[in-house]
Amino acid sequence: MNQESSLQYHHDMKHTEEHMRSSDILRDIVIGMSDGLTVPFALAAGLSGAVGPAHINLIWIAGLAEIAAGSIAMGLGGYLAGNTEVDHYNSELKREYDEVERVPDMEKQEVKEFFSNLGLSQDVQEQAVEEMTKDKDRWVEFMMKYELGLDKPDPRRARKSAFNIGFSYIVGGMIPLSPYFFVTESLTGLKISAVITLICLFIFGYFKSKMTNVHPLGGAIRVMVIGALAAGCAFGVAKLIQH
Repeated sequence: MNQESSLQYHHDMKHTEEHMRSSDILRDIVIGMSDGLTVPFALAAGLSGAVGPAHINLIWIAGLAEIAAGSIAMGLGGYLAGNTEVDHYNSELKREYDEVERVPDMEKQEVKEFFSNLGLSQDVQEQAVEEMTKDKDRWVEFMMKYELGLDKPDPRRARKSAFNIGFSYIVGGMIPLSPYFFVTESLTGLKISAVITLICLFIFGYFKSKMTNVHPLGGAIRVMVIGALAAGCAFGVAKLIQH
């Protein structure tokens, strides 16, 4: 590999890693924001149907408590998921090293099959296998990526994911709750909250759908309707219990 090709290879690798990190962050934000917008909105709507105008403070107190608990729970879930990914990778890495030591011929055959599927000639396959298996670390890394489809995870991913999801949940949760701080009647707060939150859900659903290659308008409407149904059901159940 000449110098120009080597520089291009490293540039492509760097670009891919940055793209993957950006995708991880966006995924965390989507997870946190989607629940943050919907759950506190439904909770506030339910409480609006259950408490009287004089007890509006109960709504934002309960809402703040839910946002705190929800952000911690969601962040912990992201942290555990990130740790599980690292543990799984390390477990498979250890197993792959063991297989390279115990059954090298079988592992070389798997490498050869990969190059065969690329349409390379028999001579080129054998040469590629010989070059690839000279360095055990590079050999194992190759098997991890192309046999198992596993990329090495960022060891700091768990902490980053916990923060991203938890913070996104707080930001999302404060949107439907904020109107209740500035009004004296729960139903007035609910009306303002519903307008603001449904607009935010529509915008959030639109960009989320564009990210996932779903029809943006349809996805936006679907997210908004789900949020509205959750809040409506919570409000209806609260009224039903109250009566």
